[in-house]
Amino acid sequence: MNSDTLLIGPGPLTIEQVASVARSNAQVALTDDAITRIETARGHVDALAADPKPSYGVSTGFGALAVRHIPPDNRARLQQSLIRSHAAGAGDPVEREVVRALMLLRLSTLATGHTGARAETAHTLASLLNAGIVPVVPEYGSLGCSGDLAPLAAVALALMGEGDVYDAAGEVMPAADALVAAGIEPVVLAEKEGLALTNGTDGMLGMLALAIVDLARLLDVADLTAAMSVEASLGTDRVFAADLQALRPHPGQATSAANLFALLDGSDIVASHRGPDCHRVQDAYSLRCAPQVHGAARDTLAYVRTVAQRELASAIDNPVVLADGRVESNGNFHGAPIAYVLDFLAIPLADVASMAERRTDRLLDVARSHGLPPFLADDPGVDSGHMIAQYTQAGVVSELKRLANPASVDSIPSSAMQEDHVSMGWSAARKLRRAVNGLTTVLAVEYLTAARALDLRAPLTPAPATARAVALLRERVAGPGPDRHLAPEIAEAEDLVRSPALSALVREVHPQSTAGNPQEDTP
Repeated sequence: MNSDTLLIGPGPLTIEQVASVARSNAQVALTDDAITRIETARGHVDALAADPKPSYGVSTGFGALAVRHIPPDNRARLQQSLIRSHAAGAGDPVEREVVRALMLLRLSTLATGHTGARAETAHTLASLLNAGIVPVVPEYGSLGCSGDLAPLAAVALALMGEGDVYDAAGEVMPAADALVAAGIEPVVLAEKEGLALTNGTDGMLGMLALAIVDLARLLDVADLTAAMSVEASLGTDRVFAADLQALRPHPGQATSAANLFALLDGSDIVASHRGPDCHRVQDAYSLRCAPQVHGAARDTLAYVRTVAQRELASAIDNPVVLADGRVESNGNFHGAPIAYVLDFLAIPLADVASMAERRTDRLLDVARSHGLPPFLADDPGVDSGHMIAQYTQAGVVSELKRLANPASVDSIPSSAMQEDHVSMGWSAARKLRRAVNGLTTVLAVEYLTAARALDLRAPLTPAPATARAVALLRERVAGPGPDRHLAPEIAEAEDLVRSPALSALVREVHPQSTAGNPQEDTP
């Protein structure tokens, strides 16, 4: 164990820790306290297993088959059958980072000592994470109730040495071979462990945590690209003044307005039209109301972070082992609390993107761009400039509006009507991941277009902060000129939007821009 190892105890993880293990391959280890709790709970399960009285999840079947008592000599087979039958997913494999987040969160729940799993099973799950072994988890199979059953079963199958996995190099191989190569002994599951490994909200929660990290960065970038568009459109910064924003005291709005004001500070372009010769009374809503929309998205994200932190502090399983030794059924596996906020986030995300697309369109329209060439083309007519880049934006925004329709209002009964209401939280999480990628593309096109427009305002110079944003882009993408292949330039801009560089620039000019910052998480 090294100093960078994340210690997994009975207390909650933070969003930042989830992202670190999911994306940066941080190592994990169980604390002594976690091991003690796991072993104590296991003792209670062993006692129930020896009792002739049936106990759900210990000596019975599952779901609609819970009425059947299973004799001791069939219980190991029962656990194998549960995992094999529940690993019934279909579709393309989900992303490596999602599976690692799911694995970490299930390990965190095992560490609470409320599942009844054995310590050796928890250690094996930690060993898979540390070896970089990632089970192949198909996209479809979770209804977001009774947990993310099929995805979690695919992970449990790998613990048993069955199914397929990716090794640390990303190659697909049989789990049995990967475990042998890593020196990991497959697990033979004991009573209760099949449920302990599959009855959790870990997949949807993992995707929520990663989305929170991404959106904290993207909302900073949205403020930056909006500031660049305001500047390039000859808009005013006066509407972002703190005394005006204080009249409507939403914290996210105040943060975004302060970002915009700080980013535009020192702009020769903004200063050039402040005098009596300027006859424009008001800017368009996509410029003037950016803090109201971006700020509402920040406040939504802050609420969502609160829900995620509560779920990170939860022990999700059914049945659960209580401190006094009781093993009780419950409904905590229902994904509604997570499903709702996954759906909620998709709404402001689509709106932020829609506003960014409108700002881009203004910069390309000769009738509204205040002196810029049509479509920012070098030789309009011969060149098309960024005309079709805006088409790409529009296509993505249209999809984002569709993705904003909630998954959590749907329910398809299952398990012979035992599970007669489900959350569809996994589906909400999957569409939110697509939406985050879409917002990244939309902001990248605005970034690319606004930077070109600012260059075309020369000899007037932009604000120091927005000039730095342009300079970062120019390290990868050339400035205005004749038409060239735009798709690679959009890809470069997307890469910058995904990186911490632009968000760091915003936080440097306005250090209080921290809404949604995962580093604010507290256990």
